[in-house]
Amino acid sequence: MLLSDRDIRHEISARRIVFTPRLQASQIGGASVDLTLDGKFWAFKTGYANSHRPVDLDKVSFADATEEMRQKSIILSPGQIVLGITKEKIRLPADIMGNLEGRSRYARMGLAVHITSALVQPGSDNHQVLEIVNFAPFPVKISEGMRISQVVFQYLKHPTSKPYAKFGKVARKQ
Repeated sequence: MLLSDRDIRHEISARRIVFTPRLQASQIGGASVDLTLDGKFWAFKTGYANSHRPVDLDKVSFADATEEMRQKSIILSPGQIVLGITKEKIRLPADIMGNLEGRSRYARMGLAVHITSALVQPGSDNHQVLEIVNFAPFPVKISEGMRISQVVFQYLKHPTSKPYAKFGKVARKQ
């Protein structure tokens, strides 16, 4: 069952869903919570960004191919991808999961905020990493503080036996 704004507020009041820092009331929509972009980004290093050589994903790690940047805004060229992170850290109980979604106001301008990793695992306690891609035919600027994404929550029939904060491979690093 998906959570409405009333359900989300109830779960926040009960401290079963916890946002750090605390949300502003205007971030809670009818059935979602808007998430804001932090100023930490990861972009592909020059050797990878402009390469026409195949990259063997079994041999090249994300850490090898990207560099971390801290800046207030970034301009994405058409087709460019960067990783961003949410300001909000989300803690979930073992019986609630989330799905990251883009926001239509940005999608209509060609911006996607996740490619395939939209799942916020039950039992998470981390910031969300966003795969941000400019599909527009023109450069776009994104800035720290933009409400670039939203999360939708749903109850699980049974709590997971593998809460992500305990069993996730990268969960403790986000």
